[in-house]
Amino acid sequence: MERWRNSRYDRQRHPADLWSWMPHIELPRALEDYFAFAETTPTRNGRRFSITLPYLDGERLDRLQWWYHISPAQEQMYEGGGLAFFRARAIERFCRHIERWLEITAQRFHGDEPIPRLGSQQGGGRSATLPKQSTAPATAPLLEDTPHTAARVAANG
Repeated sequence: MERWRNSRYDRQRHPADLWSWMPHIELPRALEDYFAFAETTPTRNGRRFSITLPYLDGERLDRLQWWYHISPAQEQMYEGGGLAFFRARAIERFCRHIERWLEITAQRFHGDEPIPRLGSQQGGGRSATLPKQSTAPATAPLLEDTPHTAARVAANG
């Protein structure tokens, strides 16, 4: 069984186990529940769809999008269920893409609002490990005041 599978599509996987490998997504509902789906005007080459995940980055509204195309032949596949098959496959790929993006950028989705919030990872993100900035003016220590430099100067003569 592949690790990235969502419990919605894999009924054998327990939902509680989903959170053990998805630390970047801390939402009360499944990620797919936040998706918006759209279709552009069909052409003779097929139909084009998009999946959009809106999110709040601070106070700014932003989005991630996933586009996919279905040809007329693909639409007729799977006994006429090609549309549902390719939509499910696109959702799975989009979820993997989002998880990887959150992992690479050390961020997470969280919050109880209708639109998820983007924030830094707790404990693992860059901003969580940076020391708090002091309001006092910064002064550079003298070379003799730094223990490592003083020891190096004494050792080298």
